[in-house]
This record gives sequence, C-alpha cells and structure tokens, in this order.
Amino acid sequence: MHGPTPPSPLPTDRLQFAMPPMHESVEDERRHRKERLAGALRLFGRLGFEDGVSGHITARDPEFSDCFWVNPFGMPFRHVTVSDLVLANSDGQVLQGRHHVNQAAFTVHSQVHAARPDVVSVAHCHSVHGRALSALGDFLDPISQESCAFYEDHALYDAFSGVSVDAEEGKRIAAGLGSRKALVLRNHGLLTVGDSVDAAAWWFLSMERSCQVQLLAKAAGRPLLIDHKLAVATREQTGGDLVAWINYQPLWQDISRSEPDLLS
Repeated sequence: MHGPTPPSPLPTDRLQFAMPPMHESVEDERRHRKERLAGALRLFGRLGFEDGVSGHITARDPEFSDCFWVNPFGMPFRHVTVSDLVLANSDGQVLQGRHHVNQAAFTVHSQVHAARPDVVSVAHCHSVHGRALSALGDFLDPISQESCAFYEDHALYDAFSGVSVDAEEGKRIAAGLGSRKALVLRNHGLLTVGDSVDAAAWWFLSMERSCQVQLLAKAAGRPLLIDHKLAVATREQTGGDLVAWINYQPLWQDISRSEPDLLS
C-alpha cells in the first residue's frame, strides 16, 4: 500500500536567491554603497574589531572614482549611520560630511584604490587574531576550507614603520597587495579588498576567523596542510568576490533588521 503523494518540486525560478543588485542610477548605487558601508561598520563594531580610533572601511564613490566614503574619525563603529559617512578625495580632504577623517586611513586606502581600479572597497582594522598572526610574520596556511579561499591570494607586507602617514608607504603597501584580495601587514593587522563593500567586509571577517583557527591549531599541535591541488581547487570554488558577497548576505540581513537606524 502506497502512502500519500508528496508535493511536486517547485520550479527553481520560483525560489529566492539574492544576487548583487543592478542600479538604475548613480544616486541609487551611491545610496546602496553607503548603506552597506554603514552596515559593515556596525558589524565590525559588534565583532570587536574596533580599537580606539583605529580601523576604517572605504567605499569608492560610483560617480567620482577618486573619491571615497569612509567612517567619521572618532565615532564608534556601532553608532555610525548612513548620514554620518564622510566623502573625501584621494588627498584625505573632506568633500561632504560633518567630521574629520583618519589621515592614516587615506594614506593607505587612497593608494590601494588608485592602484586597483577594480576595487570598490578596502577594509582594515586592528583585529585581535589578525594582529597576532601579523606579529609572527606568518601567512595563512591552507588548513581549512575557509583559509583555502586565501591560498596564494594574499601577501605579507614584511615591514613596519609605525602609523602610516607617508604616501610613499601607502604606495609600497598597495604594491605589496598587488592583484590579491588580502594583505597581512607585519606587526599591524589585516587589509582586504573587494569589488563591493560586502565582499571586502566578508574577506576581512573570514580572514580574521582563519587567523584565529590557525593560531589555535598551532597552539594545540601541528596542523595538517591541505595539498596544493586541493587548496587551489577550493580557492577557485570559494575565493571569488561573488561568493564573498553571497556569504555576507545573512550578516547584512541581521544587522539591517536588528539595527535599522543605521540607514538614517
């Protein structure tokens, strides 16, 4: 005797799956980038990536490609709203907004943006595990699926010169990053880039967690490395900016629904 017939499978075109939006105007795209920037800053604050006035995320303006939106200097990440964001040019001069910007941020970020026209967003914070790994002068090893996303796609900037306020230092950091998506700044922390705010923010989150996993694994014993061929294949599957954007969406939904005031 047969049981009840189950429902028929739904056509895939009736199932929801978020993809990066297409924008009808530059104003819509600007608003979108600013919303995502404010949301990423809130998330970074929630996750404890803030350390005094250190840390910043920039988003390239969609119309004025040599100008960037950034968090206001001295404002807690968890308080930032869209209307608080500051627009500055590549020299760090404020064009729109009510606050100063971190000049050290623009020394580095403006040079990275200039060297990488494909990059929309740059994220850099003094997160705990990123700083710990950077103090060792280590790369991320391919010891997990997540760390494989960075396999042969991140670099080590093997120098430290204090707070970066020299444009030449910014150029050297940008050159160290090259075409990769992430950089370990020795004795300093992590820097990530992406073709959207979502991607740059996800890469920073994932890299910080991968640093934590590596430090814990090495403290406990000798981690087993994933072999080169499998690490490359995993990076090809998981290491693109679109995958990063998709991975970031649950975090965006969480922060935008739980803290809707960020959109004001």
